[in-house]
Amino acid sequence: MGSFINSLLCRQGVLYLYKGGAVMTKSPASLRNKDILGLEHMSVPEIELVLDTAREMKNIIDRDIKKVPTLRGKSIVNLFFEASTRTRTSFELAGKYLGADVVNISTSASSVMKGESLRDTLLTVEAMGVDIIVMRHEAEGSSLFAANAVRPVIINAGDGAHEHPTQGLLDMFTIKQYKGRLQGLKVAIIGDILHSRVARSNIWGLLKTGAQVHVAGPQTLLPRDMDKVGVKVHNRVEEALAGADVVNVLRIQRERQQKGLFPSAREYARIFGINAQRLALAQPDALLMHPGPMNRGLEIAPDIAYSEQSAIQEQVKNGLAVRMALLYLVLMGGKNIETAN
Repeated sequence: MGSFINSLLCRQGVLYLYKGGAVMTKSPASLRNKDILGLEHMSVPEIELVLDTAREMKNIIDRDIKKVPTLRGKSIVNLFFEASTRTRTSFELAGKYLGADVVNISTSASSVMKGESLRDTLLTVEAMGVDIIVMRHEAEGSSLFAANAVRPVIINAGDGAHEHPTQGLLDMFTIKQYKGRLQGLKVAIIGDILHSRVARSNIWGLLKTGAQVHVAGPQTLLPRDMDKVGVKVHNRVEEALAGADVVNVLRIQRERQQKGLFPSAREYARIFGINAQRLALAQPDALLMHPGPMNRGLEIAPDIAYSEQSAIQEQVKNGLAVRMALLYLVLMGGKNIETAN
């Protein structure tokens, strides 16, 4: 893979496009009818709008009766070409809690198995009159391709190793919930940075909002030139953890890796795995995070994964709130929010 700047800046990861191809250069008054493809070009006011709206949406999750009519009459298709538990389920529940009609399509049960192209699949879904397509695909830039191919709003649920914007937003929302701010915090991201769309979205969002981002992992899993976008790169995990306010542990993505990027799982856990001893190098109240699913005993020790410092389960809950906020904002544009309160 090329340099980190190329992998971040030169991919076609544009966040907002008007249908017809004109890229937006200024922050809109709302997110209505805008594609959500990544955090690279998302402004701080836009990020704050999503996080503030997610706080309101989280109140709905805690109710006995969770359904509200905010998106009644709207239709959402979750089109997933890769496996997912948290992202797909939370998008499904997000739509249903807000009153929308939601359909899930997985490639194993679709005409993709018969050789249908991505474009034809998208056109078929569009022809059914849907309002939003939430898409996960193994190819970088696939969400931008979808946005240019069809009229429904496209929300990127992960495009290869490029971006995972809703994970980045929910991680920021979780940090802000526990720490009260993002500005000035030291956030250590540990593990497989090279293959991680989560890392890329986190880096863009955190740098924009004033956090200090430190990364560490095996040399073979660290993209080149990260320092040029403001990230502090460490060869030793202990250096990245020292004094950290937040520790975000990434999953080792075996499905995207070539063999030989690190000697063995045992060696990785010994040198780079986050355990109680290493976590103690961070601040005493450091927040521990992981996007899931966890390879317990590999990148993270089971005892700390379920410790008081861990916000891993809260991240799942916050992911639902953030996805509710995005569905609401792209369809309603911030109007009639009282119906969601």
